Amino acid sequence: MYQSGVRILRLLVGGLVIAVLAACASTYRNSGYVPSEDELAELVVGVDDRSAVEAAVGRPATQGVVAEEAWYFIGSRWEYYAYREPTEIERQVVAISFNDSGTIRNIERFSLEDGEVIALNRRITDSTVEGVSFLNQILSNFGQLNADQFLN
Repeated sequence: MYQSGVRILRLLVGGLVIAVLAACASTYRNSGYVPSEDELAELVVGVDDRSAVEAAVGRPATQGVVAEEAWYFIGSRWEYYAYREPTEIERQVVAISFNDSGTIRNIERFSLEDGEVIALNRRITDSTVEGVSFLNQILSNFGQLNADQFLN
């Protein structure tokens, strides 16, 4: 009976060690879409137009800001590790630019190594009130009220 208790304890400890090690492993997430080199090889610069690009690789999520001068296909790979903030470990951008007649002018591929990391979408709203608590704001306005403001 004693040996079976020790055996169960060893299994539990072993399972716990495996669970802890698995929790510390990195996980990865891919986001976005970047066409492959084979898909881009189907496109002919100076001949194909936007409709040909759409048929070969689809429409991008991001386009040029001014008059759709370029289409941008962006793909990223993120590493998640335990409690740390996610880290972007790979980013590829394919830029397909068009001339005035709408035909392909250039096809370029960029990666993180080609430049500095920039946030494409931050979605952060800065607070206009910093270092001041809610209660402090209320109390600081308390003496600035006039009785005639309430009468009208």
